[in-house]
Amino acid sequence: MTPQVREAVRAAQGRKARDLGLLNLTGHCSFTDFFLICTGTSTRHSQAICDAIVENLRREGARPAHIEGYAQAEWILLDYLNFVVHIFSERARRFYDLERLWNVAERVPIPSDGE
Repeated sequence: MTPQVREAVRAAQGRKARDLGLLNLTGHCSFTDFFLICTGTSTRHSQAICDAIVENLRREGARPAHIEGYAQAEWILLDYLNFVVHIFSERARRFYDLERLWNVAERVPIPSDGE
């Protein structure tokens, strides 16, 4: 896990994102190395998770190359090139089921809050 991915995990945990999952796509995907996947409980909660990740990584000098889905917040995507953050509503996460689609990827253990 890179320092930027670790910071994104911390930011999501700090905003109480649910069901964090980290997939290592190295060797399985040509456009990124990691997917960070989490769930928000409402539109505002998902947006707050997104805002926290963007702000924390901005302080580290990283800016997303692309943000998509912020207004509706069913599926917010933050593309940091070497990793992509997916913030889903519960319904959208069940529907798209990225963990199943990318089942060849290694599941990386998520450290507990504060580690």
